[in-house]
Amino acid sequence: MINPEIINRADEIQKTFQAALPFRHVCIDGFLQPEFCESLLRDFPSFDPSKAINEMGEVGGKSVHEVVSDISPFYKQFYQYINSKEFLDAVSAITGIPDLIADGTLFGGGTHENLDGQALDIHVDFNIDERRMLHRRLNLLVYLNKEWEDNWGGLIELHSDPRHPEVDEIESILPLFNRCVIFETSEYSWHGFETIHLPEDRKHLSRKSFAIYLYTKDRPVEDAVAPHTTFYLCRPFPKDIQAGKTLSEEDVRNLRNLFTQRDGLLEMYQKLLVEKEDRLRRFMNIKQEMDGSGHMVNYNAILNSRSWKLVMFALKLKNKLLSVFR
Repeated sequence: MINPEIINRADEIQKTFQAALPFRHVCIDGFLQPEFCESLLRDFPSFDPSKAINEMGEVGGKSVHEVVSDISPFYKQFYQYINSKEFLDAVSAITGIPDLIADGTLFGGGTHENLDGQALDIHVDFNIDERRMLHRRLNLLVYLNKEWEDNWGGLIELHSDPRHPEVDEIESILPLFNRCVIFETSEYSWHGFETIHLPEDRKHLSRKSFAIYLYTKDRPVEDAVAPHTTFYLCRPFPKDIQAGKTLSEEDVRNLRNLFTQRDGLLEMYQKLLVEKEDRLRRFMNIKQEMDGSGHMVNYNAILNSRSWKLVMFALKLKNKLLSVFR
C-alpha cells in the first residue's frame, strides 16, 4: 500500500532520515497510494468519548482506536498490511533500522483524533514493551487532514532540548493529508504539538492521524537504558510574561492552566511510582515464600510478573555492557 515511488527512493530517503536534526526523522509526502489513504479517511471512526480517557482518568479531547480491524473491511486489510513482512521491510529500507517487529495489538497506536482545544505535551515515549521485552524503535505517523493551516496549532514539533527553551531547536511539520512522519524513538526524541485553535468556521474539523509503533529485539548498547514509562514535560513559561507586566485575565488563566498541568503530571508520576513499588514488593514476598519453604511456590507468577521481566532485562543489559568493555 506504500506508494511505489517511495520504495524506489528508499536509499535517498534513508540518507535524509539518518542526517536529520534534532534527531533522526523524515517527512514523506504521498506516502500511501492515493486510493488507500482516501479509504483511511473515508472509514475513519467518529470521536468516541469512551476511547478518550486521558492519563488522569478523565475524558479528554483525544480519541484512540487500537482495535482497528473492527472499524471496517478496509481497516482490517490495512491492519494486516502494516503487520506484514512487506511493510516492515519497506520501513527498514527507508530508515536503515533492520529486523523491525510490528505490534499486533497496536498498543497506543491506531487511529488518533484530536479535537479543538487539545494539545500533546512534549514527551519521550516509553522505551520497552514489557509484555514482550522489545525495544521501541520507530514512530510512524500518517496524517489524514485535507486542510490545515499553520496558525491552527496541532503541528507536530520535534525538540532538541525542551528542558532549556532558550536553546531549544524545534522542527515543526504540518499534519497534512497523506504526509508520513517517521522518527526514531530514543531518550532524546522529544515531541508533541501545541494547542489546536480552529477558526470559528472550521470547528467541525479535527486533527486525524494513524499511528504505528515498531520494535526490535535489541538496540545499540549506547542507547539502551532501564525500562521507563512515557516522560512528559510541562509547557515552558510564556515568553510574554516579563517583570513589570500587568497580568490580564487571559494571562492568569494560562498560568493557572500551566500549574494545573504541572500538578497533574506530578500526581500521575507519583501513582506510577507507587504502583511499581507495589509490584516489586509483591515479587519480593513471593521470593521470600519460595526461599523459606524450599519449594518453587508460585513459580509461574514469578516468571510472568513485570518485576521479574525487568530484572531479567537488567541482567541482559549488564551482560551486554560487560562484553563491550572486556
